[in-house]
This record gives sequence, C-alpha cells and structure tokens, in this order.
Amino acid sequence: MHYVDEGEGPLVILLHGFPYLWYMWRRQIPAFVNAGYRVVVPDQRGFGQTDRPDAIEAYDMSQAAGDMVGLMQALGERSAVIVGHDLGAWVAQTAAMLRPDLFRALAMLNTPVPPRGKVKPSVGWQAMAKGKVYHHMYFQQVGKPDRELSGNPRKTLRSIFYSISGSATGAERWRMLIEPGESILNAFTEPKEFPEWLSARALDYYVDEYTRTGFSGALNYYRCRDRSWEITSFLDGAVVRQPSMFIGGAADPSLELVGDLYDQLDVYLPGLRKKVLLSGVGHSAAEESVEQVNELLLEFLGQLED
Repeated sequence: MHYVDEGEGPLVILLHGFPYLWYMWRRQIPAFVNAGYRVVVPDQRGFGQTDRPDAIEAYDMSQAAGDMVGLMQALGERSAVIVGHDLGAWVAQTAAMLRPDLFRALAMLNTPVPPRGKVKPSVGWQAMAKGKVYHHMYFQQVGKPDRELSGNPRKTLRSIFYSISGSATGAERWRMLIEPGESILNAFTEPKEFPEWLSARALDYYVDEYTRTGFSGALNYYRCRDRSWEITSFLDGAVVRQPSMFIGGAADPSLELVGDLYDQLDVYLPGLRKKVLLSGVGHSAAEESVEQVNELLLEFLGQLED
C-alpha cells in the first residue's frame, strides 16, 4: 500500500473516492499537520501506486476495511479519526462500524452512506432506475466499462470531474441514469476549459496514474456491492455511534437520487455532530472548496480533543 504520512499528533486517515487518488487531499494535508495532527493518506487497493489484486472479490468492503486495520498496525497506532470521500466514505463507514475500538470518529464527504439495507443493492438499483440504468449497475459489466473509461483517460477524467462538480449546469451535469444500451461516457460532458479549482498539474497527475493503472481496480468495488451486502448480514440494524459529521455539496448531482439519505443521517449516525451542504459545490468538495472543507474538518477534530 502506498500512502503519504505527515505530521505528529492524533492520527487522521483520509480516504479518497473514485475516480480520485490520495492526491485529492493534497491541500488538506498541510492544514491538518499545522493544526497538530498526524495525517496518513493512502491510495486504496486497486488505485494509484497501491497493489491491484486481479480477483473481483478482493474488493469487497471487508477487505477494504481490513486494509485500514492493517495500515494502523503498520503505523503502530491504536486510534484514528477516519475521513472518507465517495467510495472512501463507504470504506470509512465500514471500518468505523466494524472496529469502533480503532476508529474513534468518522467524517464522510459527499456520499451519505447508510447502514446495511434490507434489500440487496442490485435489486434496489433496479427499482430506483425504473427501466433506466444506474451507474453502479452499469459497472457490473466486466470489461466494457473498463475499456470505455480507459480509451481516453484525459477526456474521461476531465468529463467526470467537471460534470459531477458544482461548475456544471443544466445539461452539462452528470446524468446518474442512462438509457439501456447507452455508454456511460454519454452521462458526462467534457468542458472546453476546466474551472480553476482543478489545476492543469493536478489533472495531469490523475491522468498519468489512470493511464498507467486503468480503471478496473476501482470498478471492482462496485462489482462487489452485492457481495459486501451478502457477507455482512451480522451488521443488520447496526449503526455508527462514534462522533461523526457529513460535508456535502448543495450542487452535487448524486444527491438528486439519494437526498433522502442526507435527510436521515441523524438516524443513521446517532453521534452526528454536524451535517452541511456547501453552496455551489458538487461531488468533489475537497477539491472544489478547500478552505471550507479544511475549516469544517478541523472544527470537528478540535471538538474531539476538547
């Protein structure tokens, strides 16, 4: 596992989402270090410079949460605040639920992760999509989405990063549901010029890494959603009781389908300290609104130390 390790003090682990890498937290790391924290930021399995197992079943949530436990053992730490964005929020929530002895608090960005549901995820997606195709279901195909996303990584990443952000408006915004037979790439719009919140240097980093690794490791997490549900029947009814917070974007296209999860976070997270939607921000809060995210996370961390 590749990870960045900076600073001294109470441990904070930052987990990226898809299609991001550890690099998405580059502007949070110095702020946390300066505030007196040890910050560890890994590339999760399947991403960036971390190993990419071939087997699809290697990407279920028990494996991903186990990686965080192993990482803490390697670091010689026994307590951490875990923060996750998007896919990283799923991993962070699972780790906090399975090992409350290790993960003393949880923060989720952009993706309000619920407890284990009563219905298998794929069944729920089909009911929600009403004849169309939800992107999680599209990613169940092995090979086709991988090839489509990898065909032109720069166009793919520019299109995804832009369309899911608060900068996209109207028809430019990400369509979470596509028509049967339609390519997932049609759900995104490539901008002529990228907004200033993502520099050319940052985009180059993401493009170089995904050009090297491809997208299969990342997509395998989605292919394990049913498996993760099936092997966690013992979590039925369980919730995260540690102190928690949620930071989302008021302009996040993903909330159009799962806005009810945001509304119910107080039920899902009995220890919820704060939930907030940032105006004009989309699905990439840590990239789009650096200062606001830093301020909110440091406020949350500070309350834990009081």
